[in-house]
Amino acid sequence: MGSQFKRVAGAVTAPRGFRAAGVAAGLKPSGAADLALIVSDCNAVGAGVFTTNQVKAACVTYNQRILAQGQPVRAILCNAGQANACTGEEGERNNTQLALWVGERLGIPAQQVLTASTGVIGRQLEMAKIEAALPRLIDSLSPIGGESAARAILTTDLVTKSTALEAEIDGYTIRVGGIAKGSGMIHPNLATMLAFLTCDAAVDPHLWQQLLQQAA
Repeated sequence: MGSQFKRVAGAVTAPRGFRAAGVAAGLKPSGAADLALIVSDCNAVGAGVFTTNQVKAACVTYNQRILAQGQPVRAILCNAGQANACTGEEGERNNTQLALWVGERLGIPAQQVLTASTGVIGRQLEMAKIEAALPRLIDSLSPIGGESAARAILTTDLVTKSTALEAEIDGYTIRVGGIAKGSGMIHPNLATMLAFLTCDAAVDPHLWQQLLQQAA
């Protein structure tokens, strides 16, 4: 069985069946890209590890509930600019609304949409700007959009963080790709770091969760 990985281009869209995009929704004062979307063209297995902080952003507790239900995952929406942390019940409602909007526009259940927010703590999401940008974001989805999404999730990062690897296993070519944001943000226990991984291999959900936890 061959398992020698080689680096390839494409980040999260290097694996087959994934599209991504990043656009500027006006959440960052700089006007830089600040809204990213990753979409799987079919039902995908979801796994996740999360901060162990007592205070968690609305997206963290939401994603933990979704993944605990064992639902297939079809999309991840990430905004940069506001962290939606320490935002109370309004922040939770806003987070749920993001999943509903994406689900409606992609024609998938909202329960198959994960969310992520990064940026200033204690500030409510600028929902009108996000809603206005969603059609443009979805129209921009591309099988070569991984690097665009990588740019749109950055906050204080100086450079984008992305990679993709390819290997042949038992005669099948598989790819795994990833993007991340965080500048000195991994301590303690992931803190405010975000990372998104995609893969086109068929793996049991429990094994994916085990592998991810071991790697993290």
